[in-house]
Amino acid sequence: MNNILRNLVVISTLSFVSGAVLAQEDKALNLDALLKQLEQGQFEQNKQNAQREKEFSAKRSEQDQMLREAKQTRDAALAESERMETQFEENEFKLADLNEAMNKRLGSLKELFGVLQQVSGDTKSKFQNSIISAQIPGRAEFLDDLAQSMGASSKLASIEEIERVWFEMQREMTESGKVTKFTTDVIEAGGNKVSKEVLRVGPFALAADGKYLDYNGTTGSIAELVRQPAGRYGDSAAALQNSSGELVEFGLDPTGGSILKLLVQAPSLKERVEQGGTVGYIILAVGLVGLLIAIWRFISLSIEGAKVNRQLKSSTFKDSNSLGRVMKAKDDFPEADTEALELHLTEAILSEVPKLGRSLSIIKVISVVAPLMGLLGTVSGMINTFQAITLFGTGDPKLMAGGISTALVTTVLGLVVAIPMTLLYAVLNTRNKNIVYILQEQAAGVIAERAEALSSAVSGRVATSSNKA
Repeated sequence: MNNILRNLVVISTLSFVSGAVLAQEDKALNLDALLKQLEQGQFEQNKQNAQREKEFSAKRSEQDQMLREAKQTRDAALAESERMETQFEENEFKLADLNEAMNKRLGSLKELFGVLQQVSGDTKSKFQNSIISAQIPGRAEFLDDLAQSMGASSKLASIEEIERVWFEMQREMTESGKVTKFTTDVIEAGGNKVSKEVLRVGPFALAADGKYLDYNGTTGSIAELVRQPAGRYGDSAAALQNSSGELVEFGLDPTGGSILKLLVQAPSLKERVEQGGTVGYIILAVGLVGLLIAIWRFISLSIEGAKVNRQLKSSTFKDSNSLGRVMKAKDDFPEADTEALELHLTEAILSEVPKLGRSLSIIKVISVVAPLMGLLGTVSGMINTFQAITLFGTGDPKLMAGGISTALVTTVLGLVVAIPMTLLYAVLNTRNKNIVYILQEQAAGVIAERAEALSSAVSGRVATSSNKA
């Protein structure tokens, strides 16, 4: 260490002398002056070195003092650590003895607190999913904290906590039999959060503005169902919300919302039709055409039937109805014999039959074609299903649902169109035949009347000839 200090002093001296020489180079005029300057610089350097050695010695003493103090602190800390370790061991023995004594004193109460912990955990999950928590929040958190504190730290529940568990369970049962209203924030289908008056029907349903709501127990939020059930359920919800105490029919979901969610997932009539695809729309279009034709022919035949009935009661034949036009053949050919008149009446009836049965064949064709078109859609849907199976396998049923829906819906649509068309054709054809039967009946009566008239005339002529004879 001393050698290092000595070398540092020599280097510092040489550096100082060199600097002094360079600084005073311009003043050193001769060797004597330069020597004097070197002596003076060496003296100053020795003085500075002595000062430095003195400061270093003083600092070394301070460091030695600090080292002694650090050792003393370490020794004290070690002693305190040993003391605390001894005390910790003694405390462990005391704590074990106290726990043993506490367990002996608890006796059956320990089982009671275990049951209380289990009940708190089970009830917490029920409260979290109960829609009553939408009106009374915070119950599940209390039970969760109680169960965790009793399980993790073996903390005993206080009388107040036990009483609150009983109170919350009793309040759940009491509120389950009430229909109440309360105001809270509701997330609408569009995403806006609005404060609304919410109707709660026991633990079964939430409704607001005639719409059913869904309670999320994890987030504690209330939101409108994106899809609402059928209109009659919404009407009953609105009627119950506006009720002032009278009885109202209301659909309850005993599962707390599971059945309602399945109900709203069921496709509507429009969605069912859309599942039929292009073939389904064609079937509906053909059925609509057939329905319009059936309505038109039903109205026409009803009007014609009323006119024919009025004509039956009148002796004046009119051209405004088919019976009048047929009967005019008798007046047009008053001198015709029976066979000729029969031919004329038959001709008149045949000219009326196409008018009466107009477009009925189209309805019959539609009743036959609609099931065939449904079968076409069924085949197309199954082809799509088999293609999906070929490409993706049978692991995901949703991939096959589209083709199967098309297959089934088109079949249903074909039958839905065919059955009414068949019935309508039967009704219209019956009305048409009834009118034709009336025409034929009246024509047969006219022929019989003409035949009787001719027979009477012939008999009269024969009798006259006999008298003359």
